[in-house]
Amino acid sequence: MTRGKGCGHCPGSHTGERPCLASATAKAGAWLLIEHPGPWPGRVERLTSPGPVAEAVRAAQAKGVRPQLIRRPGRRRRTPPPLQVYAAYSLGDEVWIEGRELADPSELAGLDLDALAAGTRPGFGEPVTEPVLLVCTHGRRNTCCARTGGPLARSLARRFEHLVWETTHVGGDRFAANLVCLPHGLYYGDLGETEAVSAVEGYLRGEVVLGRLRGRAGLPEPAQAAEHHVRAFTGLLGLDAITIESLSGTSRHEAVVASRKSRYRVVVEAVEQSHPCGADCDENQRTYVVRELTLLNEAALV
Repeated sequence: MTRGKGCGHCPGSHTGERPCLASATAKAGAWLLIEHPGPWPGRVERLTSPGPVAEAVRAAQAKGVRPQLIRRPGRRRRTPPPLQVYAAYSLGDEVWIEGRELADPSELAGLDLDALAAGTRPGFGEPVTEPVLLVCTHGRRNTCCARTGGPLARSLARRFEHLVWETTHVGGDRFAANLVCLPHGLYYGDLGETEAVSAVEGYLRGEVVLGRLRGRAGLPEPAQAAEHHVRAFTGLLGLDAITIESLSGTSRHEAVVASRKSRYRVVVEAVEQSHPCGADCDENQRTYVVRELTLLNEAALV
């Protein structure tokens, strides 16, 4: 099997051996998605052409906005006029997407990145009411992403059509194939077609699906873990059914998690995964186990 750069192992068969909860990137809240047919460099900041797109990618990174290059699944177009661009924000209760087609990539210079980084609609495009679904197919970053993500993106596009885009690295190559659902920033990993369809159908009806859920982008990993365990315990799957009220600790973390009717104290502990990615893997290998889950003002439940 061909091994991807930066990772010595590919999960492969979707066996679930490698726990993927609490592994969504904690560094993404604001997003800039720019259509680019490729080829994509190993890292988006090394893009050189076209110049306005490369400049927008680096400017976004400097402002704390996560840039993603996107393209439609399937046959490549050498040039993509018009150019589809999305600005999105995935933190908190007020999540949103704006979209716009650009006749000229130099129009990207008119995007207010400061507003986007702060979660304020920049007014660069029209409100987008449908989800944007990103499947990582970034083969130059990790061949596993292209090998598993490419077929998955094509399969999802046949079912969910224009909602689906291929994208550059989203983090967590070892969990390929990876899916990100915007605007909520939900990450799913280690996906086959069945699991991916289930995740998308859940998202379209306003729910998370726990089986391959990595977490929500922008939240600290322990908060993702606490939310996951409360959802698993209570069966509350609505996108907005759970809120993290507080988080403290270092390797052992305590969170207060609230639903509409109850509040829970959750203690999670960081542990190293038992099936490491490989000696040359530079990715985070932690996962989180629950040590205590207590309904506040009641007896311990776990």
